[in-house]
Amino acid sequence: MKQRQYSSFWDFSVSGFTLIELLIVIAVLGILAVAVLSAINPIEQINRSRDTGSRSDAEQLINALDRYYASKGFYAWQFGATSTNPDTGWEAVATSWTDDDTPAQQVLTKLSSGGTAEIKASFVNRIIDTGYNTLYVYNRGQVGDSTYICFLPKSSAFQDEAGTRCNADLPVDYPANSCSANCDANNNCWACLP
Repeated sequence: MKQRQYSSFWDFSVSGFTLIELLIVIAVLGILAVAVLSAINPIEQINRSRDTGSRSDAEQLINALDRYYASKGFYAWQFGATSTNPDTGWEAVATSWTDDDTPAQQVLTKLSSGGTAEIKASFVNRIIDTGYNTLYVYNRGQVGDSTYICFLPKSSAFQDEAGTRCNADLPVDYPANSCSANCDANNNCWACLP
C-alpha cells in the first residue's frame, strides 16, 4: 500500500497563478467595476433621491394647504373667507410668500407654529434653505381648482416623467408655465403635484 505524500507549505514545486494570470483577473474586475458604475450612475442616483425628497415635500405642503383650507374655509394665502384674491399665481415657496392682507403675513408662518401647526418649523427651514430645489405653488382660484406644487427636476427619470405629463392632456387648471413649448428638448419641464 502506497502512502500519500503531502507537500509542505513551503514547497515551491506546487504551481500557482502566474503574474500574467493575476493581471488579467484584475483587468477583468476593473472592467466589470466600470460597467457597474456606469449602469448605476451615482450622480443620477443622487439627483433622483433629491427629486424624490422634493416630491415628498411638495405632497406634504399640498396636504398642509388642504388641511388649512378645510379648517379655516379659505387658503393660507388669503387673509379671510371674504378675500377677493382666491388665486395664487406661480409663487415661490419662500419667506417672501405672503398673504394678501395688510400688513401681509408669511404663508409658511400661518401653516406652521405661528398658525395652525399643519407643518413643523424644521420642514419650513428645509424647504426655504438656499441650497434647496425651490418649490412653486399655483392655484388659478376658480371653484374646483387644484393647488399645484411644482419643482424643476434634476434627474433624467423625473425630467422624462415631467415631459410625458406635459405632452398629455392636462387639466384646465394646470399651471401653464410649467410646460413651455420646448421643455422636452431642454429638459426643463416642471414636475407638478398633484
